[in-house]
Amino acid sequence: MTKALTPVVFAGHVDHGKSTLIGRLLADTNSLADGRLEEVIASCKRRGVEFEPAFLMDAMQAERDQGVTIDAARILLKSGTRQFRIIDAPGHESFLRHMVSGAAEASAAVLVVDSSEGVREQTRRHAMLLGLLGVVRIIVVVNKMDRVREPQPVFDRISAELKTLMADAGLETHAVIPAVARSGEMVVRRDGEKGSLLAWWAGPTLLDAMEGLPDEAEAIERPLRMPVQDVLKEGDRRIIIGRVESGKLSEGETVLLSPSGQTAKIAGLVAWPDDAPTAFGPGDAAGFVTESRLFIDRGEVISAVSSPAREGNQFDARLFWLADHALRQGDAVHVRLGTADALGEVLKVHKVSDAGREGVVAQDEIPTGSIADVTLRLRRPVALDDYRDDPVTGRFVLVEKGVICGGGRISLEGYQDQGAARRAKASHIHYFASAVTRADREQRTGHRGGVIWLTGLSGSGKSTLANALELALHRRGWSSCILDGDNLRHGLNADLGFSPDDRTENIRRVGEVAALFAQAGMIAISAFISPYREDRDRARAAAGEGFHEVHVSTSLAVCEERDPKGLYQKARDGVIKEFTGISAPYEPPESPNLEIDAGSQPIEICVEQLLDYVDRNFRL
Repeated sequence: MTKALTPVVFAGHVDHGKSTLIGRLLADTNSLADGRLEEVIASCKRRGVEFEPAFLMDAMQAERDQGVTIDAARILLKSGTRQFRIIDAPGHESFLRHMVSGAAEASAAVLVVDSSEGVREQTRRHAMLLGLLGVVRIIVVVNKMDRVREPQPVFDRISAELKTLMADAGLETHAVIPAVARSGEMVVRRDGEKGSLLAWWAGPTLLDAMEGLPDEAEAIERPLRMPVQDVLKEGDRRIIIGRVESGKLSEGETVLLSPSGQTAKIAGLVAWPDDAPTAFGPGDAAGFVTESRLFIDRGEVISAVSSPAREGNQFDARLFWLADHALRQGDAVHVRLGTADALGEVLKVHKVSDAGREGVVAQDEIPTGSIADVTLRLRRPVALDDYRDDPVTGRFVLVEKGVICGGGRISLEGYQDQGAARRAKASHIHYFASAVTRADREQRTGHRGGVIWLTGLSGSGKSTLANALELALHRRGWSSCILDGDNLRHGLNADLGFSPDDRTENIRRVGEVAALFAQAGMIAISAFISPYREDRDRARAAAGEGFHEVHVSTSLAVCEERDPKGLYQKARDGVIKEFTGISAPYEPPESPNLEIDAGSQPIEICVEQLLDYVDRNFRL
């Protein structure tokens, strides 16, 4: 088993000395890589500046030029008894979203306050954000004690104010410590001589306080939670990897995967480089293989069958908002819970207040820097925990264009577990293993089974390409079939409309059917608009390695000019609601297996491109 790391985020107002404190902490515990300290000292000499311990953390050139931390940096610290993952979070208001990114993975925090400035609005804001993210154990360092005339009275006053602030934010003050980060006094070493600046302080150093943080004993008592980060392929083995957030993962036990509902028996645990563990605990980077071959995707949550994660697509939340525009009721949001991503919307804004001041803001939108009580609804069910049950898996962040713009904690009070009924119904259901394997079928047909998933706007040429491909494959004697959107809506999906939820269910069903054809050794050709990346990713997860995404990237202008069914005009006239490209979004693939522009070249060339791809990827 790997030795568990305790993730600790360092936060505080800009220029209060966070990075200097961390640099000194790393240097004085010999946690730096060989030559790192000498490298930074030499760099300072070349630039003609005085050595600054903060440069040990500030790896970005812009930070060295401006003297401000821009992004959250992470580094390993080893003390005599513990290992920590130190996260240096920016303090400037403009970089708060990076502070959120760092705090979202931490279990404790060190809040740094300049003794000459005391508690600032940004200090209050950081305390509130840490509480909302479930980082409740706080060590406060009152830094730069060498800059005040009467260190002890100043420290006592700031300490009392900080303890009140922490209590108001629902935080646990683990320790308040005076320090001089630049010289290192009370960081790792104690300069306790009679004449030293902090000789009056009898409490712990920063390192003492960090080593005294509660270990993972509390987390190991909670139910098992391990978000799946990735699946590694090593020969014939598929290794599921992730970080155990709580509970214990043991060899031989049967676990539940949520929200897919699959169960799996753990055939063996895998650790790096060559350990052979029998169990993993909180904080461990874990890997395992299952007895049966399952298609497990990033974002699934591993839990014990007896204590499963709850499932749902709606929850209440207290969140903070950091983007440079207001968040309003009805707005679309991208929610990240652990390793899972889900699209959704702000269903209801209940109350808005300012993150740095007291009082309620009387408005129905969430301005930048505000806190709000809201209800969020997602397009699909995900694994959830109430933050009161698990402060780690009960928190989330909001993302825009890959950048964290907010986050908060989940409340499931009053909500039902949507997975409970399905788990009860499926408790005696087992996968059927056919005597004829997929490999047997592929040897008979002479080609691999799989899914060709054509996605693009209405009128882009998906159906034309699908028909041409099926005809060409039939002439070769290959087994293939077309799954067309309109055809399936006459039968299997006749009960579905075109709302976002119905579109999601439509693609889910098609993805499962296409995967069954692929397992039977056939080539399933799916021609669907399938506008949401998340839905296509779910279809990819169902088919596994046999899924091939083809983006028919014909432009909206060309598609609308063609308008073979007259749908665009009806959408423009308001006759058709929620029409992709006009009144509903289309999210193009970010990394398709193949892209074909059927608007700028003859259809014959497009068919040749598609056939060439199939030849290279499906022929045995």
